Amino acid sequence: MIKPWLLRLHRWLTLVFALPLAVIVSTGLVLSFEPMAQIGAAAPGTLTADRVVDLLQRHDPEGKARSLTFRAYEHRLSIGGVRPDDTIDVDVRSGAELTEDGTLSNLFYYSRVLHETLMLDLGWLVHVSTMAMILLMALGIAMGWPRLTNTLSGWHKGIAWNLLPILVLSPVTGLLLAWGVSFARPAFAPAPSAPLSMVEAVRRVGASHDLSGLVWIRGRSGRLLARVVDRGEYRVFTVTPEGLFPTSRNWVRLLHEGNFAGHWSALMNVVTSIALTALMATGLVIWARRRFRKRRPRVRRERSTLVTPA
Repeated sequence: MIKPWLLRLHRWLTLVFALPLAVIVSTGLVLSFEPMAQIGAAAPGTLTADRVVDLLQRHDPEGKARSLTFRAYEHRLSIGGVRPDDTIDVDVRSGAELTEDGTLSNLFYYSRVLHETLMLDLGWLVHVSTMAMILLMALGIAMGWPRLTNTLSGWHKGIAWNLLPILVLSPVTGLLLAWGVSFARPAFAPAPSAPLSMVEAVRRVGASHDLSGLVWIRGRSGRLLARVVDRGEYRVFTVTPEGLFPTSRNWVRLLHEGNFAGHWSALMNVVTSIALTALMATGLVIWARRRFRKRRPRVRRERSTLVTPA
């Protein structure tokens, strides 16, 4: 008796949140390819500490840099803190300053802004829509194991049930990430020391890691941190004069972004995003078919009443 009501609630939730969920899911699909692009383009040995130091000394002779971001898929090193209103983007191969934004980096940047705020500072709507997605999955589970058939409805149910673990993982980790929940254990905190210059930080990171896998170096909460691709995983280290100290793994972020196992974890996110897209599309088509099928007989009856015998 309760199943029809659960199904009705499932449909109406989908309709109400269809637009924001479509944006969140589609941009999530785009962002799923970013770790693939970064790791795939980071050929070992293509970027050394000496090369980065040379670029810093050339484009930041006064040592003002406060952050570095490396996009291996565009061979682009972004130096932040030198100019008050913008970063300096440098081609690591030629050493020349880049005056135009990269196509891929722009795509990933605007996809991330849409994914997190819908481009209109609507982070609250993203959170509510994500909670609605979790509720939709809970309603699907509550309706019980379906009968799988080779129909649109059967495929909709089959995708949902067969990929349920990774489908649930995506919105749950996204919501926890937005709320600042990481479940990370406190890591060893090195003793406070004098702040390092960016050149010194690059040398410390380069001493133990191939900088081809560098993602960024930046300050946070009074510490200088470096994020590096380490055997396919995006690891974060505290950079000190004594060397690098690993921070606790933020598994919520690693699972949500799909950057904990190289191409495999990124592929998992791609499959998840495609599956969520398919579920939304098939669900809306199923609703539309039923909706319009119900209306057709009424239209025919209304027409028949208008026709009177001669």
